[in-house]
Formats: sequence, structure tokens, C-alpha cells
Amino acid sequence: MKVVAGVGGRVEDGVAGVGGRVRGVDRTGAPTAESEIRDADWYGEDLSGQEHAHVAFVGVDLTEATDVGAVFTECTFRDCRFNLSRHTEAAFLNCTFTGCSFFDATFTDCKFVGSMFDRCTFDLLTVERGDWSFVGLSGADLTRATLTGTRMREADLTGLRASGATLRHLDLSAAWLPEADLSGADLRGSDLSAVDPRSADLTGAQVDVIQAVVLVTTLGLRVRPDAPE
Repeated sequence: MKVVAGVGGRVEDGVAGVGGRVRGVDRTGAPTAESEIRDADWYGEDLSGQEHAHVAFVGVDLTEATDVGAVFTECTFRDCRFNLSRHTEAAFLNCTFTGCSFFDATFTDCKFVGSMFDRCTFDLLTVERGDWSFVGLSGADLTRATLTGTRMREADLTGLRASGATLRHLDLSAAWLPEADLSGADLRGSDLSAVDPRSADLTGAQVDVIQAVVLVTTLGLRVRPDAPE
């Protein structure tokens, strides 16, 4: 059984998640579900205030669903559709998303701490603020996504495809970004201290003066004022 230390918990066989409880994991590393919701039609539903824990959602249609303050803890979402949905102050804690669609979905002030994404699509996704620390978005395609003011500390963004994306005012401290394609992206205001220009593609990316100094320093150059004549 896989051993994973989560937020605030002991390390044992299983997953130590938010709040310290230890859960089992399946062969993919996703938390073991205690119940399942399959092929449900939640089109346009208001999910405000709902709470779900250790539930497997399979093939659920959440198109145009809305919610304020819904909480999903250690849930799995497989082949679910979040298209055109709107979420405010919702929490998806230590969840796993596989093969899900987030076309034109909007997440405002939401938490995705510790959640993992695999083979998901994010066309026209909008994320405003919120906490996405420790998320797994390795290889994700965010080329048409807009993220602003979001905390993404220690996120796994290995091989991220974000050419032309809007990624402004993000907290990317200690994030993993090797082989990330950030070419042409708008990165202004984001913490780029974890970005290595030697392994990430920054061709044509937009940065501000402070970020430029950070990137130059990462390359080992020393920035000094002009010498007096």
C-alpha cells in the first residue's frame, strides 16, 4: 500500500489527509472511496452547502452547476463534466480528477489543496484567487486558461503546457516547473523564484522588471547599477 503524508497527519500505510485521518489508496494512488455516484445528471444543479467525503463520482454531468461553499474531501472524479460550471468558496481537498472536462468553468476563492489531475482538459478555465497548493498538474494543458491571484505553493507543474496562458499574480513559491512551456504566457506579478529559465521555456513571456531581475539572478548573473563614468 502506498504511503503518503498529507496535511496535518501521521504517516502510516495509506494517505494522511486534511485533518490527520489516514485513508487507504487504490492502485492508482487515489483515495479509496466508500460510496459511488455514477452517471448522475446534475446539469444546472445548485450544490451550495453540500458536503461529500470519500465518494467516487463517475461520469457525473455537472455542466452549468453552481455552488457556494460546497466541500468535497478525498473524493475521486472520473470522466466528469464541469463545463460552464461556477464555484465560489468551494473546497476540493485531496481529491483526484481523471479524464474530467473543465471547459469554461470558473472557480472563485476555492481550495484544491493536495488535489491531483490526470488527463483533464481546461479550455477557457478561469481561476480567481483561492488555494491550489500541493496540486498535481503535471503535463496539464493550460494554454487557454486564466489564473489570477491564486496560491500554488509546491504545486507539481512538471511539463506544464501554458503557452499563451494568463498566469498573473500567482504564488508559485517552491513549485516544480521543469520542462514547463510558458512561452508567450502573461506571468506578470507572479512569484517566479522557482522557475529555472534553463529548463522552462519562457520565450516571449510577459514579465515585469522585478521578475526579470529574479530570472537573471537564477541564471547566475549579478545585477548592478551602472558604474559611474
